[in-house]
Amino acid sequence: MLKSPAKILQLAVTLLACAFLLVPTLQSVLAGVTVNYFQGVKSGLTLKWIGEVWTLYSASIFLSIWLALCCLISTLIIGVPAAYALARNPGRLSRILEEFISLPLAIPGLALALALLQVYGSVQGFRAHWSFILVGHVLYTLPFMVRSVLSVMAAIDLKTLEEGAASLGAPAWRRFTDIAVPNAMPGVLAGSLTVVTLSIGEFNLTWMLHTPFLKTLPVGLADSYASMRLEIASAYTLVFFVMIVPLLMAMQWASARAQRTLT
Repeated sequence: MLKSPAKILQLAVTLLACAFLLVPTLQSVLAGVTVNYFQGVKSGLTLKWIGEVWTLYSASIFLSIWLALCCLISTLIIGVPAAYALARNPGRLSRILEEFISLPLAIPGLALALALLQVYGSVQGFRAHWSFILVGHVLYTLPFMVRSVLSVMAAIDLKTLEEGAASLGAPAWRRFTDIAVPNAMPGVLAGSLTVVTLSIGEFNLTWMLHTPFLKTLPVGLADSYASMRLEIASAYTLVFFVMIVPLLMAMQWASARAQRTLT
């Protein structure tokens, strides 16, 4: 049976959008395993450039993973209780606090980094430590965790669930750990996915906060494009994809599984 013109048009638009995104990506990946980019595939394929990337930027890879994990832990410790408090106490003050938490999203990353440099730039031990970059990442990603968890808590009848638990003698901390957090797990996982991916891929803020010995993946990628051969820069992009795509797939699978479990 022939498809309707509307469906054919939708399919064509979808395929064009996919091609627009995938063709440059595949070309960059292919350049990372090509002996000579300007000669193309006929020059041969090699893993030499990936080895060069690992030799030059392995510290950046491990630093990005470490910062993303620390950022995730920090936003979970701060964001989940904050979302719980906002969900339990709806009102004007809660809305003001939520907007205040979301303020870093309205400020350019460079401006946020400049503010951190003005306040803490003179603290030499802190300025040269990876935790300085972590502070910027937490400030930038925290609103995503809070809003993700808060939206789920607002969708469930949290008040009734807590009242039922309180009538059975559950203290406040047990209501949080046994009632609020398990029911908000889809939001926690979705927020975790966002936090990790944003932390690994964040450039503007990190570019202002990094030092020559503290380069993350995006900063190292910019450095490789500016000062290295195009093949090395493309191989760096390939390494970035190999790291981030499986992580995205795993966390999306975990989020979908948590939603199926709750439903």
